[in-house]
Amino acid sequence: MPTFVRDAIHFSYREQGTGRPFVFQHGLGGDINQVFDLYTPPPGVRLITLDCRAHGATEPVGDEAQLRLATLADDVIALLDFLAVEEAIVGGISMGAGIALNLALRHPRRVRALVLLRPAWLDRPLPPHLLAYPAIAWLLRTYGAEMGRAHFAASGTYLQVLAESPDGAAALLGQFDQVQASERIARLERIPQDRPCDDLAACGEFHAPVLVLANRQDPVHPFDLAVQLAAAFPAAQFAEVTAKSVDRATYRRDVQHAIDTFLAQLIPT
Repeated sequence: MPTFVRDAIHFSYREQGTGRPFVFQHGLGGDINQVFDLYTPPPGVRLITLDCRAHGATEPVGDEAQLRLATLADDVIALLDFLAVEEAIVGGISMGAGIALNLALRHPRRVRALVLLRPAWLDRPLPPHLLAYPAIAWLLRTYGAEMGRAHFAASGTYLQVLAESPDGAAALLGQFDQVQASERIARLERIPQDRPCDDLAACGEFHAPVLVLANRQDPVHPFDLAVQLAAAFPAAQFAEVTAKSVDRATYRRDVQHAIDTFLAQLIPT
């Protein structure tokens, strides 16, 4: 896997396809594989993604105080600079959507369009639906991965998510199984306590095309929050996709179709 260096951290990245650059970032606790397992770039699209700091094959963790969305967004800018990409379509999943939003509002000239899939939070740090992450961090610190996982699986937080979204509950439980989960606890503590933007009204100044995708039955990624985000942009399209807990294969097809349709409007044939 190719790498580039920033802040003495070796960032792992991957790209596939040729044409218009599309940077698409993974979620909290995820990695490059989450992106490429979900989305296949069509002809004319160059899909680019990196393992965020404290994720995947990127190491070392570096300064834990820098585990915040603005730094993660600047890491993406550094990758674009490294690849000599002046302007790109920028997007992400969950935390990746927060990174993309932060990047677009702070570096709008670098963004041709924006794709936000299942955003988790907006202009408020640590909303109630993200409290599971610092709880998981505490369990990892207190009990370690194996016993912490057992405690979380018996918790009311986990059971409440499980009742609405088995896939979402599995994703939370999977935080205990991630590579170097115990060494990377700070990402679960610090990143949810940050926020993608200081004021949602700033989205009104971003005039490039925007696609927001969300599904129901996903308490960690509230549907109404995605609707609110889409309404904040002057030129946003909103689409509902099938929840992973309903049918994972259909979710993938819905996401692929929605993004392909959106990109086709931007890329001449």
